[in-house]
Amino acid sequence: MSRRQKRSAGFSYLEVLVATALLALALVPALEALEGAVRGAGIAETETRRHHRLVARLESVLAESLIALEIEAIATAGAPSDWLSDPPGTAGRRIVTLTPFDADGDSTPDPGIVRVDVRVEATEHAISSLAGP
Repeated sequence: MSRRQKRSAGFSYLEVLVATALLALALVPALEALEGAVRGAGIAETETRRHHRLVARLESVLAESLIALEIEAIATAGAPSDWLSDPPGTAGRRIVTLTPFDADGDSTPDPGIVRVDVRVEATEHAISSLAGP
């Protein structure tokens, strides 16, 4: 067997060492990118859960009778509703605010339309809708 055939039969120690070093260097940034993606997935899950809780509270408020919502909107005068909000001290407390709605901007609330705002206490997460016939 000639020296040339012997040499091409496998990898030398130096070639294996260089390939392993290159693989290790490429693996570090890949793992760091994966770590960020995993962390982002956890944040997205938390935000999605918070959004679904807001939508659930909004739907439960909209299921109430319009007359009851109008009375509460007038009684609270734009302040948070104790009747519809989560109790104080609840983690992720959802605060509901009802406001008589003025569609035409003449400073006179329109009968039969109530603006419903739901927000998570101490955050900027909020959702709004109108309740009407």
